[in-house]
Amino acid sequence: MSFFSDILSSLFERKLGLVGRVEDDNKPIDELCQALLSSRGDVSGMSLAQLILDRYADLDNGGKLAWFSLLANNMDLSVEAAVAAIKAYHTEPSNETYEAMMGAAEPARLQLIRRLNQTHDATTKLVQMREDLISFLPTHPQLGKVNIDFKHLFASWFNRGFLVLRPISWSSPAHILEKIITYESVHEIENWDDLRRRLQPEDRRCFAFFHPAMPDEPLIFVEVALTEGTPNSIQKILLESREVINSEKADTAAFYSISNCQAGLAGISFGNSLIKTVVQHLLRELPQIQAFVTLSPIPGLVKWLKENNLFDANADAESQRQLAAHYLLNVKGHSDQPRDPVARFHLNNGALVAAINANADISKNGLAQSCGVMVNYKYDLNRISEHHEAFANQQTVISEKLVKALAAEIDIMNSHA
Repeated sequence: MSFFSDILSSLFERKLGLVGRVEDDNKPIDELCQALLSSRGDVSGMSLAQLILDRYADLDNGGKLAWFSLLANNMDLSVEAAVAAIKAYHTEPSNETYEAMMGAAEPARLQLIRRLNQTHDATTKLVQMREDLISFLPTHPQLGKVNIDFKHLFASWFNRGFLVLRPISWSSPAHILEKIITYESVHEIENWDDLRRRLQPEDRRCFAFFHPAMPDEPLIFVEVALTEGTPNSIQKILLESREVINSEKADTAAFYSISNCQAGLAGISFGNSLIKTVVQHLLRELPQIQAFVTLSPIPGLVKWLKENNLFDANADAESQRQLAAHYLLNVKGHSDQPRDPVARFHLNNGALVAAINANADISKNGLAQSCGVMVNYKYDLNRISEHHEAFANQQTVISEKLVKALAAEIDIMNSHA
């Protein structure tokens, strides 16, 4: 990765040396965009792209909203041109009419975003631009089509084939470690000592996906505990005084935290590929590993309990496990899929619900979102495809018998009473 990054940096620096000032660089940004779209030269195009991105970076919220409105309205799809091109291809299907149809079938803003992505750090800046865009969507839903176009491009640019898996260790560069601390979104990393306890011991691992155009920005990372048996408590995993085991004695790899790092890449799925790639990496390093599990939060449990008058802060551990099992196996959200987002993620990846653990996360956040209950999802390597197909096609939630028994024991109607 370092060698590849050095090559990219050299290319960027070489290109930057060619970029000069744009004539009439005081033109309005909409005129600069039209100039970029009509530009045929690499050097002039790079100069224009750099100027537009610099202009955007200096905008306040009002200016950014005006920018996205420009993309939505002035650079929208020409329906008439698209219909005419489709008819022409239908009448005379040739390479020329097909090319004309494809060109007419996309809005000008797609081409603009592509052309902006040709300067140093442009990909990072465009990801940050989409983060800004997403913040406007709740109050300006008419910008949704611009978001769809960004997502369409990013799904291609951040395809798995372009991603690089890098182990993160205590010896990784400091600026990368600082970002791991910042981006951790499941179990807060309190300080550098806390980070060291998660990275330095031989029974701990961390892996992240990077993109060559963003070599210093992790896209997503996963923290792994190598254990003997399936862990049932995050306190035990993060305990400062815990006993470190020899990694060669571990029989289980437990994924206990997965954090997406770039808000501007929301909706671009990395987790599925990350878990499968890490499993392959660990099997090469530690072939004795027999089980791959998670220790996962249940972020929507308390909210659902309160909505249904089922919340009881003093409920015993057995009742909490039963309610959690029912919630994960039976409570549905959109498209008849499990309401819990973490459950949807792992089940769609081919995991099964293996165990429900009470008092597994007694942190303030753990108690607030799930009464301290956590769940183990299990990745059975021989049946991942089978489980994925069952979930994707029939929304079947696969679980161990004990979890099914827990869910069956709870009488929701009596609980209401």
